[in-house]
Amino acid sequence: MSRFLLLLCWIILIATKLPAQSAKKLFREADQYFADKVYSEALPLYLEGLKTEPVNASANFYAGLCYLETIHKEKAVPFLEQAYRQDAGINPNILYFLAEAYQNNHQFEKALQTFNAFRNSTKGREVPASLDRHIYECQNGVRYMADPVKAIIDNIGPVINTQYADYAPVISADESVLVFTSRRKGSTGNLLSLDDNQYYEDVYMAYKINGQWTAPRNISEINTEKHDACIALSSDGKQMFIYRDSKGGDIYLSTFDAIGNTWSKLQNLGVNVNTKYNEPSVSMTADGSTIYFSSNRPGGLGGLDIYMSKKDSKGVWGPAVNMGAPINTPADDDAPFIHADGQTLYFSSRGQAGMGGYDIYRSSSNADGKWSQPENLGYPINTAGDDIYFVLSADNKHGYYASAKEGGIGEKDIYLISMPKPKEVIMASNRTIKATAASVTVKTVEIKQVKTEVNSNTTILKGRIIDAFSKKPLTASIVLTNNENAEAIAEQQSDTAGTYMTVMPSGKNYRFAVEKEGYLFHSENFDIPQSNGFQEITLDVELKRVSVGSRIILRNIFFDFDQATLKKESTTELGELLQILAEIPTMKIEISGHTDSKGSTEYNKKLSERRSKAVVDYLIAKGVDPARLTYKGYGMEQPLVSNDDEEGRSLNRRTEFLILSN
Repeated sequence: MSRFLLLLCWIILIATKLPAQSAKKLFREADQYFADKVYSEALPLYLEGLKTEPVNASANFYAGLCYLETIHKEKAVPFLEQAYRQDAGINPNILYFLAEAYQNNHQFEKALQTFNAFRNSTKGREVPASLDRHIYECQNGVRYMADPVKAIIDNIGPVINTQYADYAPVISADESVLVFTSRRKGSTGNLLSLDDNQYYEDVYMAYKINGQWTAPRNISEINTEKHDACIALSSDGKQMFIYRDSKGGDIYLSTFDAIGNTWSKLQNLGVNVNTKYNEPSVSMTADGSTIYFSSNRPGGLGGLDIYMSKKDSKGVWGPAVNMGAPINTPADDDAPFIHADGQTLYFSSRGQAGMGGYDIYRSSSNADGKWSQPENLGYPINTAGDDIYFVLSADNKHGYYASAKEGGIGEKDIYLISMPKPKEVIMASNRTIKATAASVTVKTVEIKQVKTEVNSNTTILKGRIIDAFSKKPLTASIVLTNNENAEAIAEQQSDTAGTYMTVMPSGKNYRFAVEKEGYLFHSENFDIPQSNGFQEITLDVELKRVSVGSRIILRNIFFDFDQATLKKESTTELGELLQILAEIPTMKIEISGHTDSKGSTEYNKKLSERRSKAVVDYLIAKGVDPARLTYKGYGMEQPLVSNDDEEGRSLNRRTEFLILSN
């Protein structure tokens, strides 16, 4: 053989040995990372080495175990299958790990067979305590996948999601505001965490305008150079709950300042909520009176339990009450979300009838405050992985959560769930109240009502507050009151654009009042039956300055049918009237009564006069000088709208307040 051929053979021999030596080096380095539990560093080394030695049983086995430690557990399947084919005895628990991989790949029947094969292979050895739970989850998975719910799950898109982790979405009740947590480049400080080499968490906010999300903005007044995560948003989008991992992990509150257009300094929720243990999640009812939160404090049923706390008259959150069974289990129960209806609780659990990891459940409270047995939301909303931090719009149409799905934009993405709606009836009406006199407020009311299989029992009220003369937006105070007990259940300010939004659960009679210094207050009455479905009301309010000739309708002055005795539900409105008279002691007013067209002209005039006199008598009894007050009954003479239907007649039955001098 020539010298040239010998040299060529030697080169070929060396070339074939180098990859093998290189693969062994990669595997040794990967094994060290694996031993130190740094799986994110071990996995790429195993994968690189397997390109050269694809049937290496040990490398395939450990690559599969690495995948089981990631958010993409389902990718462990081919590696563990290859390891088992090459060496079934490579590890006594390989069938258990392979079954886990099948479960996470939604191959539940195959997972059941493999879990049972593992049990049979143990021959008296102690089996993992989680084996029975895995088998139960796979049985559930078979059942749920055989009868999937009609939900459509879509990536919310690249305007919101990035190549980095985006998660924990929260929304206002009407879906106009989205707040979420992200570990994207450009975060405050732009620093990488020493724990996992990702950017620190920051909170971002986006608005929906004409059906499209705006580019998210970093909420700089809240975010720090370390971890900051938003965990809840009030129904009106004006109160934000933030989690910080100091002091064991505590919950804080920030409130939107409509005048400064900024978020306030964080306020700790107090010792009844936060402890030296971890409190990672929270949700608040639409009326702001109750929160539901999770904690791993001692004395619970399991790891994380869900607790409830009510706000007292001083605005302090009261003692935490464990919700107990059937909500809490011996396992982790987390991520509560109380729907805008105040009666439906969504949460995630590892201990209920799930199909793996956390699943999302729904429970409803009855009239006695007892919670129903939690219901799994089903596949494909729930999966074999962790399904957690779910929120739902007030109309029950759209859910939001984050997931690491195949084909996503980044590590975790935010997804929009079009919820199941097998039965839906939409009723819409537009109503414009035209003034019959120039002094009466003109406003437009648009009502949309939607009824779905899961009844929302919620009304969203939103609109703009403007000056009646200039039409410019006003920042005004808005108070929602329960007329039955005169309790203020929600207070807020319209923002600099004059916009507001509030939520009214069904089953109450509400007084909606708008106030601003230098203006007459404006009030509306909403009597919402318990059986009412979801409805969205747009109400634009024009406030009038305090001046001679200004007139307002007192929508929350109530009388029994055909009577002139004031009902107790009128107390709040009458108190507002007393306050105006006290603030302007020279003001003289006329209280007028008006009826619909039913009955005779003479009778209606007398009834309306008796009712206006009842209001004046009340004011005098409270100390107002009688010389400042007059009353008149106009009967059916000054209708606001047609009396042809009950809706019009209801609007025409009213009490008015007119400034005669000030």
